[in-house]
Amino acid sequence: MVGASLLSFLLLATCASATRVPDRFIVELDSLEGLTSKRLYSSPHDALYHGLRKRGIPFDVRTQYDTKDIFVGASLALSSQDKSQLASIPGVKAIHPVVTVSSHKPINRRVVEAAGASLPDGESTHVMTGVDKVHAQGLTGTGIKIGIIDTGVDYNHPFLGGGIGPGHKIVGGYDLVGDNYTGLNDPQPDPDPLDQCNGHGTHVTGIIGANPGNPFNISGVAYGATLSMYRIFGCTGDTTDDVIIDALLRGYEDGNDVLTLSLGGPDGWLEGASGVVASRIAGKGRVVTIAAGNDGQYGAWYTSSPGTGKDVISVASIDNIVIPVQNATLHGVSHDPISYLSANALPVNGTLAVYATSTNSSVADDACDTLPDSTPDLSDKVVIVRRGTCTFAQKLQNIANKGGKVALIYNNVEGWTSITAGNFTAALISAEEGAYLVREFASHANISLSFPSSGAATIADTLNGGLVSSFSSYGPSYDMQLKPALAAPGGNILSTYPLPLGAWALDSGTSMATPFVAGAAALLLQARGKGAAKGMRGLLQATANPVRESLEEGALLQTAAQQGSGLIQVDSALGTKTVVTPAQLLLNDTAHFHGWQKFTVKNTDTKSVTYKLSHVPAGTALTYEPDSIFAADGPVNLTHTHARVHLSSAHITLPPGGSAVITATFTPPRLSASTLPVYSGFITLTSTTETLRVAYLGAVGDLHARTVLDTTDAFFGYKLPALWNATGGRQVGVQTYDLGEDDQPSVIGRLAFGSPLVRADLVPADFKLPVHARRGLLDAVRGNNTALAGVRTLGALAEFDYVPRSSDAPDADDNGWTVVPLNGTFVDGSRYGDGAYRVLVRALRVNGDRHASRDYDMALTGEFVVKEKKH
Repeated sequence: MVGASLLSFLLLATCASATRVPDRFIVELDSLEGLTSKRLYSSPHDALYHGLRKRGIPFDVRTQYDTKDIFVGASLALSSQDKSQLASIPGVKAIHPVVTVSSHKPINRRVVEAAGASLPDGESTHVMTGVDKVHAQGLTGTGIKIGIIDTGVDYNHPFLGGGIGPGHKIVGGYDLVGDNYTGLNDPQPDPDPLDQCNGHGTHVTGIIGANPGNPFNISGVAYGATLSMYRIFGCTGDTTDDVIIDALLRGYEDGNDVLTLSLGGPDGWLEGASGVVASRIAGKGRVVTIAAGNDGQYGAWYTSSPGTGKDVISVASIDNIVIPVQNATLHGVSHDPISYLSANALPVNGTLAVYATSTNSSVADDACDTLPDSTPDLSDKVVIVRRGTCTFAQKLQNIANKGGKVALIYNNVEGWTSITAGNFTAALISAEEGAYLVREFASHANISLSFPSSGAATIADTLNGGLVSSFSSYGPSYDMQLKPALAAPGGNILSTYPLPLGAWALDSGTSMATPFVAGAAALLLQARGKGAAKGMRGLLQATANPVRESLEEGALLQTAAQQGSGLIQVDSALGTKTVVTPAQLLLNDTAHFHGWQKFTVKNTDTKSVTYKLSHVPAGTALTYEPDSIFAADGPVNLTHTHARVHLSSAHITLPPGGSAVITATFTPPRLSASTLPVYSGFITLTSTTETLRVAYLGAVGDLHARTVLDTTDAFFGYKLPALWNATGGRQVGVQTYDLGEDDQPSVIGRLAFGSPLVRADLVPADFKLPVHARRGLLDAVRGNNTALAGVRTLGALAEFDYVPRSSDAPDADDNGWTVVPLNGTFVDGSRYGDGAYRVLVRALRVNGDRHASRDYDMALTGEFVVKEKKH
């Protein structure tokens, strides 16, 4: 349960206002040729502005777009009450609200010092994906232009070329926002995309273009490519999608062959303005890679926009197989060095004796209580303590109370996970090494440790290396698209960082996987020609390797809803002589089932090739809790029950240049629709020299049947939608408000599934929900400001298109809930006065008819009374 405190109310109001920027809209326009009165205007923009002035609508042009065949329009600031008049202006094709888009939040980011560094196998991500083999053929992306849309770049970094402009790796770009931009203030653009305060864009740039020969033995995937940076984030904060569109169009007009965007927020719909523009650019023969999102903990149906754009490549993250660590030298016994998880050597001088706070390595609450009086002075010792039960801060404080200054915390599970030590000198070691040190200490062995300041950097295997990162977001989209499309290394990635911030850093996220795919695409464009761009997604999908749910023998393949077609294999994509189209089959849900599919196999080799065709299922994801309206949290449970597939041929032989059409008939798995199972898998084509795959994805159940509006008491402990009073607490009973600045109620609500349209309307206190609301049936009430789906109300208070489901996060910043302030104003700018009211909340179900009230979930809030102060 979440308490409705004043603090959470303020956070909520901030989140709500930041999601959709008030009084800002993106307007798409027809070309001038499409206007019947085109002779009167020099451009479609002139027609728009004339129409606004003619109607007496004040407006401000924030950005003007004029890229023919991609996007023509403008980002406007104008009153929300005037928005309804926009649609009546000749030439207006579409109107989108301006929304904020989040920057990447660091996941275990650590700055790494280059002094003394020399890592073996620094190219682990290249080995995972075959990039090392492509580099060995002399391909580095030369001649390919990549546009990076991010936080800017420190182009002074010596391993990013040491400058900007002709003759450098980074040749140009633009800063669309300035250092001080946060997404909530006005941009201050300039031509220089330098960033030395954020760092994300520099890390992304290094993944694509870091020069080899650096202290860490790494290189960018396409370090020979020509790069441009389009800065859309300031030092802190978010950006807005009208800025993203501007950057996309600049990158397109500058002739970039690849555009990459490591950004986004939960969405699940194809219709977002920036995603639409990105998709159109992809349709024009440019490769566009976009992050799938880092919200894996919130379960399925939660992929990010603008990666939801239909023709873009949405990228999931795979954990690196290794992670950089440091080695401490163990003295007094014959044993290998003790590896500890730290980007840099611990600043410890000399050799320190080992002391364990417990001689039992299985104790769960080691050092959670005050250490006993018998504990010696720990100031000259390395303290060994087990992870678990209480916070790191509590353990380390108890150690410090006995003089301790250095600690190694051994894990209570297998593998490496980061710890937070604050200002204390501490690092994590493995559970195995911790148990060993405890045993030696308990046996009274004279053991000690030293921490070399240089030459001790190495790498360690990661527990989940090669698997989908736990943070990587799940799809599919509500349009049943395969989002993400594929995966690349994104967990524990070492790359460049701004020189003032440390020069090198380790970071994780789909933000890191996305530029990896951009670089891979550049290698393939160099080898296959720029005409290969339109088929790039399919080429990478067909040659990818699906990964399993775990490293256990016999583990299920991870659902394609999280990994897409799997981990890209760039050498296979380069060398394949087989073309498979399409490389993904979209089966939709049970109600709209497309169970008969076909794909084409073409042999471009100079000799005949025989292929064996087979079906390899992935785990079926149970995306919702049984008999519940709520999504299952990640990691989403998988079941062995899978679809059956009948193929028209089990073997085919194709002559040189020959092709064949294969039909695949699917039978969904027999599972209860209550958990909304998402099933997926692969049709595999195997020859003597290569293996290709066609991914498929479908859902058991009817998306239209899913409850959209959360009317339960499961989240807050009281039923929703509900009213919050002016102090941010739940309104109990009927309460009166004067609607002054400090006396306004709000509506709090949540969605259990995505909705194409959510609307809140004011209705009289005696309003009754329609009992049988079929199309055309009117429930007349006092007043007639507006009607939606045949239900008349006093007026609309808020309206949102294409809304994602809520997460179960305990705060609004992570999309835990949504609020609509009730300040006495309808969306058209008119006001409502004294009276007794309720709020009608409606959410259209997926695939629903906007004009049929039966397709909406509806609910009423409690009653509130307005009695305005008389002046």
